[in-house]
Amino acid sequence: MLILEGAQAGLNWLTILRKRENYRQAFDNFDADTIARYSKRKIESLLNNTGIVRNRLKIESAVSNARAYCAVRETGSSFAEFVWQCVDGRPVTNRWRNMHAVPVSTPVSEKLSKTLKQRGFKFVGNTICYAYMQAVGMVNDHLVSCPQHRHCQAA
Repeated sequence: MLILEGAQAGLNWLTILRKRENYRQAFDNFDADTIARYSKRKIESLLNNTGIVRNRLKIESAVSNARAYCAVRETGSSFAEFVWQCVDGRPVTNRWRNMHAVPVSTPVSEKLSKTLKQRGFKFVGNTICYAYMQAVGMVNDHLVSCPQHRHCQAA
């Protein structure tokens, strides 16, 4: 998910969703151990892959993030445990009434961003971290009028 969030930076999310299967193939089914071992040659081949966003910084960050991800696991903690610590292991349920109220970042996403950067992650700014938190269920930002708000709150 973090690879896709980083790829989306500055682009329309729909663009990335349409390329998701291409990313899955190009990045070996998102296997962090495999991605962490990518060579310069593999990175160059990704830069020529028209099915993904061909941005050198984004591709190289996916590789360095895979290495940082593996380093987190080597501490004995899963990556999920590591990031969920930011919300005390429980999803944050917001009660937004309109889309204009939904923030693009929060103090918690800022803390997560700083923590990830300290661990060597790249393309993990505030906004990307908040979008990641929303995508993986750490934050429920569905509007209270949305049927998914109650569903996510119950999960």
